[in-house]
Amino acid sequence: MSSHSVCFFLLIFIAYILIDHITMKKKSLLLPLLLITLFGYAQEAKDIDSTAIFILDKMGEVIGDLESVTFELKNSADELDAENNIRKHYSTSVISFSGPNKLLVRTEGEKGKRSFNYDGFYLSYYNYDENNYVTLEAPESTIAMFDEMNKNYDFQFPAADFFYPSFTDDMMEAFDSIKLLGKKTIDGEECYHIMATNKEFNVQIWVSNKTYLLPKHFVIIYKNKSNLQYESTFSNWSLNPNIPNSVFDFMPPPNARLISILKKS
Repeated sequence: MSSHSVCFFLLIFIAYILIDHITMKKKSLLLPLLLITLFGYAQEAKDIDSTAIFILDKMGEVIGDLESVTFELKNSADELDAENNIRKHYSTSVISFSGPNKLLVRTEGEKGKRSFNYDGFYLSYYNYDENNYVTLEAPESTIAMFDEMNKNYDFQFPAADFFYPSFTDDMMEAFDSIKLLGKKTIDGEECYHIMATNKEFNVQIWVSNKTYLLPKHFVIIYKNKSNLQYESTFSNWSLNPNIPNSVFDFMPPPNARLISILKKS
């Protein structure tokens, strides 16, 4: 029997003893309410592995302590074609963070080449293939920028979730089960394999067991969307490099066309 089950039945036993001291009339009124409350407790009980949470917390601490970082991300994303067949699309991103408000993302793949430049005041999106760009006023922190740009324009930033200070807490809130599945080797690197599940998603994360507990690989499986997958592998980490601020400034290339973009309704 799980610890959650033991706690549940213990609560029922204690509640029964307490109610036994109440008159039968009051008992008949309180017992249904009590059972509803305890049933709600049972429904909310989650299967959370403390070792998995410890590893995620340590990974978050390492990332949170970085003053700057550059890494490469190889991505694959499933999409359904016109005949409902799953097709994979591949891309590679090179990502640089500096301080709380500098970001550069350059992505190249089957859907073209594009970049995001964020300098703490403005976010610029540039499409290399079409030679056009848009520059938007942005919040004064990278995390707030992620939230606002995703909400207003549906911009997706690769692996952004790993850089939220609340990453582990968000995982615990969003998923019903988080488990450590053991150690696995990816690209010759030993990693901790963690799986998180709920009704909509199966998320698996491999955290490197090297000196620094950094993410190595992750997979998101969309249960309600034909089990489509999004998959990424981290490599070429450079921790606390000296990145000039000018790297994050955006200067439109010659003949680049300024375009407009509408907020999501």
